[in-house]
Amino acid sequence: MDISEMLIYGVGLLAQLLFSARILIQWITSERAGKILSPASFWTTSMIASILLMVYGALRHDIVIVGGQLISYFIYIRNIKLKNVWDDLAAPVRWGALVFPFAALVWLIWSEHYSFSYIMEHSKISGVLIAWGGAGQVIFTLRFVYQWYYSERLGESVIPISFWVISLLGSLMIISYAVLRLDPVLFLGQIFGVVAYSRNFIIGLREQRLAQQPSTSN
Repeated sequence: MDISEMLIYGVGLLAQLLFSARILIQWITSERAGKILSPASFWTTSMIASILLMVYGALRHDIVIVGGQLISYFIYIRNIKLKNVWDDLAAPVRWGALVFPFAALVWLIWSEHYSFSYIMEHSKISGVLIAWGGAGQVIFTLRFVYQWYYSERLGESVIPISFWVISLLGSLMIISYAVLRLDPVLFLGQIFGVVAYSRNFIIGLREQRLAQQPSTSN
């Protein structure tokens, strides 16, 4: 492995480290509260990690990784706004966050080495594997679409229990894709997530049971 490959993997591992850190923070705060919480740090860290993972996916010529981040990225930003944190960010940071995915998309389309046709031709991934990995990313992204819809209905950023069920399904599909793709970055990033998603699901079930119990009065 040469220096350039080490740097590429370094970007990917940093992105996955941040994704794991956001889940860890959310998990700890939820455990302490005894219910599923949606801390602002979860969403700001998600946005930063997503930027890094899109860079990693482009450098790896992996359309599955890049495409999987596009929709969820803007949902992260929407949740940051719902948490009333967006306006507290410096203006250059806000504008940079909004412009980045469009700049990355233009670069992918127009760059000689990272055009869509180049990626499909040189990715060394079979069509079936791309379809399987893409389906996993779609499911993984749909969890945030569902969370966004759920939050918009309530007018605040929340994480429903179904979010964790969808997360588990998508994560297991991506893990199998990573194994077949021989991608340690994706694999390591998802293994920790499976544990956290499972635990959040258990917390959510316990929260639902407590909410359904009849209240007693003296």
